[in-house]
Amino acid sequence: MPKMTFIEPNGTRHEVDAPEGLSVLEIAHRNKIDLEGACEGSLACSTCHVIVAPEWYDKLDEAEEDEEDMLDLAFGLTRTSRLGCQIIITPDLDGLVVTLPAATRNMMVGR
Repeated sequence: MPKMTFIEPNGTRHEVDAPEGLSVLEIAHRNKIDLEGACEGSLACSTCHVIVAPEWYDKLDEAEEDEEDMLDLAFGLTRTSRLGCQIIITPDLDGLVVTLPAATRNMMVGR
């Protein structure tokens, strides 16, 4: 089974099973990793923002325009930022490493 690693803002690493076909957001939730996903993966927020390790970024499918629009709202955006709900695990992503940002901006609150 593919694996992936989540790195918390404090540097703690969590290597977890990453079943093919699941999103990084789904994998985080299965493993009790603190990745919010307020819109439940419907591309209506940026709370599942992750920072992809540079050596993995070019292995991902390119972000669609809707994802780019939501990323513009993310806190602490970087060159390798993506939304966890949009990264789907494939055999090529076995070993993927992502870092959780220090904070998130939840635009869904109060709606």
